[in-house]
Amino acid sequence: MVTDTRFPPRGMQAAAVIFLLLTLTAHAFAQTAPEPERETLLNGLRILYWQQPGNPNVLLKLRVHSGAAFDLAGKAGMMALFGDALFPDPATREYVTEELGGKLEVTTTYDSIDVTLSGKASALERMIDLLRGAVLSTQLDADTIAKLRQARIARLSKSPSAAEKADDAIANRLFGSFPYAHPAEGTAASLAKVDRGDLLLARERFLNADNASLVVMGGVEKPRLMRALRQLLGPWGKSNSTVPATFRQPSAPDSRVLVVDTPGESRAEVRLAVRGLSRGDADSIAADLLALIIRNRWQSDVPELANAAVRHGAHLLPGAFILSGSVPTASASKAVTAAQQIMNALAQAAPTAAEVNIARGELLSQISKQMSQPEGLGNMWLDVDTFKLARKPNTIQSVTPGDVQRVAFRLFKNRPVATVVVGNSEELKSAFAGKVDTGAAVSDPAVQLKKP
Repeated sequence: MVTDTRFPPRGMQAAAVIFLLLTLTAHAFAQTAPEPERETLLNGLRILYWQQPGNPNVLLKLRVHSGAAFDLAGKAGMMALFGDALFPDPATREYVTEELGGKLEVTTTYDSIDVTLSGKASALERMIDLLRGAVLSTQLDADTIAKLRQARIARLSKSPSAAEKADDAIANRLFGSFPYAHPAEGTAASLAKVDRGDLLLARERFLNADNASLVVMGGVEKPRLMRALRQLLGPWGKSNSTVPATFRQPSAPDSRVLVVDTPGESRAEVRLAVRGLSRGDADSIAADLLALIIRNRWQSDVPELANAAVRHGAHLLPGAFILSGSVPTASASKAVTAAQQIMNALAQAAPTAAEVNIARGELLSQISKQMSQPEGLGNMWLDVDTFKLARKPNTIQSVTPGDVQRVAFRLFKNRPVATVVVGNSEELKSAFAGKVDTGAAVSDPAVQLKKP
């Protein structure tokens, strides 16, 4: 049988067409996405503003540029609890939902505390006044803190899944005592140690106008917006000094496979990780493409791998490059070996142009989907402003296979890899021929929870 090689098979043609459409759609959408207007109040608060004539709603996103990385030692979740204190009364959220037709959310990451507030454009001044109350009159009395702490502890007190155990264990294995080793939301044990004085200190050090940015999108005219901001948020004070995000770097991780026992499990959660890049690194986009390429190769080499994901978890400081997935216990060693071989291969030789194109199309599609929603667009430009990112489509399009290999070399060449497998320890020790670490020396409370 002779195959006509002038044209690819129909399935490959369809994949190529889909890839082209995704790329063109994402590229065109991103090219037309408006840049925000930028203003700065006298107190240092940075404003990113989009006017959307005819839009009856408005979206406000306030970002305080200090997050869980600044939790005090042994008190993981301190900044998350402080974020809860910005709007401690559930009635405020009900008011925003029922009366303003919007939503109110507060999220805390390692890098920031983000407040999302949306509602009718006609209620702009009322919404800004809610922000004013949160930042100028934060409720940190003992009773309020006790209620918020107890509510957060209750949410965290459920038994963790095997996947959650693996995520916690790999973070601790990779980072040790570095802030990223501990969950941003805290643990029941660490939150119990947070007291009122800790939150008062957090307010003094971090909740300042010149340590924040505000995104405003919707059907409001700029003169009205700036008048309301100057009147209501203008009195928000500046800090005496900015607290830099500098911490002692963690030691190299133990390269042995750490086994966390979950008796009776027929599957194993696998995690491999190395130190990653920062969000502002020039190679951050190439690292995102590398993650997608590794995931595709790993899935191909280990067909039994489920929930496969590879992510470049970048933060203000270098984060983690993590491979994760679930396999039958008998395949755990195979999955780990395959992942290690893929990382080593990409550090030595560039991926194919086809692999890079497929990853580029997926990344552009993700960005296009994000930018198609007002909140996603606001988040993207807020990240660009916060981390000084080069997140434009032409930058993604310009990444070459050589760029991806250079990043793989930076991340993987002669770098110890942290490896965690969560499952039936007796079967896993057999699968790895006994060459594992059972974690007997681990002292971190968050990791101790992983032991049955």
